Amino acid sequence: MKKTIWAIIGSLATVGLFAGVAQAKTLVYCSEGSPEGFDPALYTAGTTFNASSRPVYNRLTEFKRGTTKIIPGLAKSWSASADGLEYTFKLRPGVKFHTTSYFTPTRDFNADDVIFSFDRQRQEKSPWFKYTEGAAWEYFNGMGMPSLIKEIVKVDDLTVKFVLNRPESPTIANLAMDFASIVSKEYADKLQKSGKKSDLNQKPIGTGPFQFVDYQKDAVIRYKAHPNYWNGKQPIDDLVFAITTDNSVRMQKLMAGECHVAPYPNPADLPKLRADKSLRVLEQEGLNVGYLAYNTKVAPFDNVKVRKALNMAINKQAILDAVFEGAGKAAKNPIPPTMWSYNNSVKDDQFDPAKAKKMLAEAGVKDLKLKIWAMPVARPYNPNARRMAEVIQADFANIGVEVEIVSYEWGEYLKLSKSLKRDGAVLLGWTGDNGDPDNFLAVLLGCDAVGGSNRAQWCNEEFDSLTSKAKQISNQSERAKLYKKAQVVFKREAPWATIAHSVVFMPMSKKVSGYKMDPLGSHRFDGVNISK
Repeated sequence: MKKTIWAIIGSLATVGLFAGVAQAKTLVYCSEGSPEGFDPALYTAGTTFNASSRPVYNRLTEFKRGTTKIIPGLAKSWSASADGLEYTFKLRPGVKFHTTSYFTPTRDFNADDVIFSFDRQRQEKSPWFKYTEGAAWEYFNGMGMPSLIKEIVKVDDLTVKFVLNRPESPTIANLAMDFASIVSKEYADKLQKSGKKSDLNQKPIGTGPFQFVDYQKDAVIRYKAHPNYWNGKQPIDDLVFAITTDNSVRMQKLMAGECHVAPYPNPADLPKLRADKSLRVLEQEGLNVGYLAYNTKVAPFDNVKVRKALNMAINKQAILDAVFEGAGKAAKNPIPPTMWSYNNSVKDDQFDPAKAKKMLAEAGVKDLKLKIWAMPVARPYNPNARRMAEVIQADFANIGVEVEIVSYEWGEYLKLSKSLKRDGAVLLGWTGDNGDPDNFLAVLLGCDAVGGSNRAQWCNEEFDSLTSKAKQISNQSERAKLYKKAQVVFKREAPWATIAHSVVFMPMSKKVSGYKMDPLGSHRFDGVNISK
């Protein structure tokens, strides 16, 4: 007999997780993985953002649900100077921070919170710059924000001015991204005084549609609707993330009624999900790319001839057949084909194992052994990294390269794969965070991102110059010309093997209404309702 969601909630209540929740309207989301933490500025992974920045926090600007359109958030309006060096934000009055069992705010959101949220990421003298182990502000640094922002000025309690060192065209869109989430300075001050600064990453306080209740590591996260949310209380009362890392198990739970929404199904499960009359399956082409990143700082992968040879050994069609099962297309550029500035004239690396083997010999590489890192979780750009690694392993064996497949827990995988000394090549990918090419090209491949989101550890002056110039131009067609040139450099130098762009599927119960698939890959539950 199928278990109903209410039976599951009831069983959780017996262990103290859901006391009194039976009378509430509850939505359960079967998440594919655990968050690395709850301070979104510290991380870049979508799994972490889904659990932190999207339910708990707001930003000065926001993306309208289901689109890349910028709308007012905590800033009700903004203006820019003629030279593009100053942005002035008028803040929304009366915005309430969350009141929880561990914090009760005494004031509303104001300019002090904005300045604190960014200064902790950019000022090394800040006591919050290294407040938790491994704090690196990966996104902030990878986007060149430390050199971009000259100062942030408090004009008054509800007005703040960003003064820049150079014009940057995507500025307003960038401030809608997860790393720019606004945290409470009052809460941070309390934690600092009590010697519990790490709680900022474990017990979050924001202004967002849902407030954090508790987290049982690798099991469940509980939130409840923010009763005083500035944009109105949410239709659902309680939001639950039931962490379920296995793709098939997530879909089984969905079909059994144990969760209402479950992302990243195996392509092979789609016919079964579509046939279930209690479910519906949304789909859209993803703004994403999956790739294999070589560590270009470690021999022999510092040799472009070796990287090119390995790329030519990969049978992408075999990967599309085995891993995506018709729900993907081969990638040749580091940005998806639906994004403006995509360079369709770039030629992909030809699949030619014989030539690849010859090129390795010409590069003086013999008996090459290589580790391929395979993600432990499904992602929209790669539904089964282990299977993908196995296909590549067989392809490389055909040219005499021995592959060992390795993996780690998701948080460790992301942390260890940033190392400049990392061995082998890492399978990873990206879903755009703001709809701008810079969010792929500079964030994933720029010199500022080496040691962070640039997993190839690749710094190319020609490429970096093109992307840096493009950011400073407001005319989109002129920017596109530079980004197209940057894609040519990327393909010539081959820091990655570009693998695939995917179609993203989102199965859910028909009881769920108001859910919108996000082109930026996020899973948001503001505006979502559920019938009992």
